[in-house]
Amino acid sequence: MAQQKTIGSNVIQPNNILQTKMNSEIHTYNNRQIKVDKEICNLLATKIDSEITEAESKIWHSHPVWFLNGNPIVGYSKQKEGLRLMFWSGASFEEEKLNLIGKKFKDASIFYTTVEQINTIDLKRWLKKAKEIQWDYKNIVKLKGQLNRLK
Repeated sequence: MAQQKTIGSNVIQPNNILQTKMNSEIHTYNNRQIKVDKEICNLLATKIDSEITEAESKIWHSHPVWFLNGNPIVGYSKQKEGLRLMFWSGASFEEEKLNLIGKKFKDASIFYTTVEQINTIDLKRWLKKAKEIQWDYKNIVKLKGQLNRLK
């Protein structure tokens, strides 16, 4: 029988991570990462899929992104600093641990270098806010860079 693995504050059964509705392109993206990053990606994808069940997920601009009604809300990507978890409307979440990137857009993110750094309680709260607080990125080109609040 396979052993359980503790990831952050989660106990994960081997192979259970991939028994979610994970998008096959995202699964492929995650599997291309080095071991530590793959663990981070799989945990993030599993949590996002379980908390935002109505979201559409796909590889967008070369990394995994989740959308509600065509509007990007959360995604992650591999960068020099680590795995970046980004919330498109995260600046409006008023969360101390999320770093604001720029002033023009409303995004905020956090970087992870180990899976143990992921606080799943924070992550769950941020994902709830991602559903409740949204800026209209879907129409940003049509509106010539202007962001309007959707929720």
